[in-house]
Amino acid sequence: MAENNIESYHFNKQGSKTRSKQTAVLFIILISYLIIVLDISIVITALPEMQIDLGFSATGLSWIQNAYTLTFGGLLLLGARIGDILGRRRMFIIGIGLFGIASLTVGLSQSVTWIIAGRVLQGIGAAILAPSTLALLTANFAEGQERTRAVAYYGAIAGIGASLGFVLGGILTDWISWRVGFFINIPIGAAMMIAAPRYLTETDHIPGKFDLVGAISSTLGMTALVYGIVRSATAGWDDALTVEALVAGILLLALFIINEWRATQPIMPLRLFKSRQRTGAYLARILFLGAMMGFWFFITQFLQSVREYSPLEAGLAFLPMTATNFIIAVNVPKFTRRYGNARLLAGGLIITLIGMAWLSRLSADISYFAGVALPMILIGIGQGASLGPLTASGIAGVDPEDAGAASGLVNVAHQLGGSLGLGILVTIYAAASSINLSERDLLTHRISTALTASTVMLALAFIIVVLMIVWTGKRSKV
Repeated sequence: MAENNIESYHFNKQGSKTRSKQTAVLFIILISYLIIVLDISIVITALPEMQIDLGFSATGLSWIQNAYTLTFGGLLLLGARIGDILGRRRMFIIGIGLFGIASLTVGLSQSVTWIIAGRVLQGIGAAILAPSTLALLTANFAEGQERTRAVAYYGAIAGIGASLGFVLGGILTDWISWRVGFFINIPIGAAMMIAAPRYLTETDHIPGKFDLVGAISSTLGMTALVYGIVRSATAGWDDALTVEALVAGILLLALFIINEWRATQPIMPLRLFKSRQRTGAYLARILFLGAMMGFWFFITQFLQSVREYSPLEAGLAFLPMTATNFIIAVNVPKFTRRYGNARLLAGGLIITLIGMAWLSRLSADISYFAGVALPMILIGIGQGASLGPLTASGIAGVDPEDAGAASGLVNVAHQLGGSLGLGILVTIYAAASSINLSERDLLTHRISTALTASTVMLALAFIIVVLMIVWTGKRSKV
């Protein structure tokens, strides 16, 4: 009896240590991913102040976001491959260190050139860091309920962090300065760098080569494509530089696909797209983030430029979405067990679609509660229910040797979807015009038109999910 008690004690003690370490691992990964996501949204509520402070044009302002997300998304696959070869913990530490240095650079910026360069450097750091976080999560949590819960929290961070960033960015911009939003990354990053060697286990190094042609062609291709789309808003589609940028972007992306098909060790193995579920998840994520990035960007402009909210008031105006997003996101594991990943994803997209369609009907004098807060609640519910299942579908059934690439591809879809979507929506916004409207009403009309386009993106995402994830799952059970 005594021996059994001793064995039980050691078993429980060992289990407690394992759970404690896994909790620490999850905390480090989620906090590190959080600062990446926060950096996308924390700047949104600060954009009007940054425009005045640094002298950005209306369309040029979008490059504060695009300089970060394009570099981030374009180099993610290379970052994932580097992590496979050199070790994901090592690249995690390097990535978060570089991200902290870049954050300091942005916070100290005194010109348009300086801040764009800092945002590019942040994108490079994030491209190294992000795929390591999801790959380390996959490596540290066994497939099944344990991993489902961890991935759900990871997916929830994408939505919660974005929503939280609006509130935090508004508070810091209004009370202190927009620069503080970047300075807070430095102590957080330093703490994670110290904790990583203690709690994160280094992954096995996979021998291989760096696919530099793939990384360069994908990054330059997407940058040229988005630049051409954004430039068309001011210069027109017949502008020579616009056409050249679009043609160069298409040719470079074609080169990227050909290179990945022929490369012995590609950064984006095309076999990842053999799964209809994963392919559908990537496409739906691109459209979903394109719609959401437009929502965040233009509603901030509406609240501050049309309704004349302060940055703090604009940040607090996002609270209905933030609160509902958080409540739903933390309960995604429970909802997944009850409804299944595919049904939960489809339901989340429908709710987001309804909220976006409602919000797109706004007018300059619309009631905040009925015209903004209520649709925001629906968008928060839908976003909280969608991002976790999209993440799970994007890495479903991946072989261990492709874990890094699949993790990188999830984040590529996330970042490039935001960049490409915002580029398209900025163009639609600039093209929308109506005679005999005051400046305030014209701005509202343009924002409403852009949000209508966001609604169309969500509708397309829903169709893709139904055709490629929901129906595919049903057929596989037959």
